[in-house]
Amino acid sequence: MMELKLIDEQGQEASRLQASDVLFGREYNEALIHQVVVAYQANARGGNRAQKDRGQVKHTTSKPFRQKGTGRARAGMSSSPLWRGGGRIFPNSPDENFHQKLNRKMYRAGVASILSQLVREDRLAVIDSIAVDAPKTKLFARKIKSLGYDHVLVITDSFDENVFLASRNLPNVLVLEVSETDPVSLIRFPKVLLTRSAVAKFEEILG
Repeated sequence: MMELKLIDEQGQEASRLQASDVLFGREYNEALIHQVVVAYQANARGGNRAQKDRGQVKHTTSKPFRQKGTGRARAGMSSSPLWRGGGRIFPNSPDENFHQKLNRKMYRAGVASILSQLVREDRLAVIDSIAVDAPKTKLFARKIKSLGYDHVLVITDSFDENVFLASRNLPNVLVLEVSETDPVSLIRFPKVLLTRSAVAKFEEILG
């Protein structure tokens, strides 16, 4: 079994928490993590860009200049892709599909590899629970500071409205449920804080 650092309300290590080796003791697989992250970002893209081909740009159909005698390359229309303001040869379309297929087993293995690396780098810690009495940013910011964190990703097992509302205005703090956790967020934040219940839920989903 893997041991995770369990901290108290002051951010000090209180004890060690036994966790699954499958989830938190997996070997680092850089190629798999790269594939998981690239696929996640690609699948989040929307086909919202459009370009015009030579039949769609605004142009005249008259010949720009005579065929011979000018010394210039012959030209038939100003909509040519070679001309400034002309159409694109292979234009991007709004219905472009950026989706990359990723097997569920690969995705789970990639997330587990990231979590395991966070443990090895001492970037991941566990706390019994995290809550605030009211949805006030000041209260949550004070709690995060008392734990010794500045830039941190907080992962909980379930939605807590007070915590969610209190964290929205903190630019360097992100609160997610286990089901919403993504590989990009896990990598982006220098520190990751999980509740004890979140660890159990991760083991249930990914273990």
